[in-house]
Amino acid sequence: MQQQVGEATWVAQSEQDTIALARQLAAMANAGALLALDGDLGAGKTRFSQAFAEAIGVKGIVNSPTFTIIKEYEGDKLPFYHMDVYRLSLEEADELGLDDYFYGDGVTIVEWASLIKELLPAERLELYIEHLGDEARRIQLTGYGQLYAGWCEAVNEIGAGR
Repeated sequence: MQQQVGEATWVAQSEQDTIALARQLAAMANAGALLALDGDLGAGKTRFSQAFAEAIGVKGIVNSPTFTIIKEYEGDKLPFYHMDVYRLSLEEADELGLDDYFYGDGVTIVEWASLIKELLPAERLELYIEHLGDEARRIQLTGYGQLYAGWCEAVNEIGAGR
């Protein structure tokens, strides 16, 4: 059986537009949700993650886990697992037991996820953030599996590519 795939493009003219997308996706999130983030340095991966975390009720500061690799937060709605795998090899990442997070009771965002693509669940939402100058960003979403294809459809319905 072929896996369902959905796509959407969100054009953010400002940081507020990026935050709006993060909030929209957070509203659809459930336990075990996985968002795989990629993009150039400074494109806004961590800012997106911060807005998503805030939307699921994480209190306090959410910052980049570049050196700690994984940070765990309690949210009002769900636990939030924030990962940055930029400095890891595929082998090192494989030894971390990431499946416990990917299939756990919280939501996981993985920054630089393409570096460990082989370890990611088949069903996931991939986001690629492209810097367009100033605060503008293009965020390409690809949803693998029925759930995440539905998320892409919802993003398209609320005005992606505004």
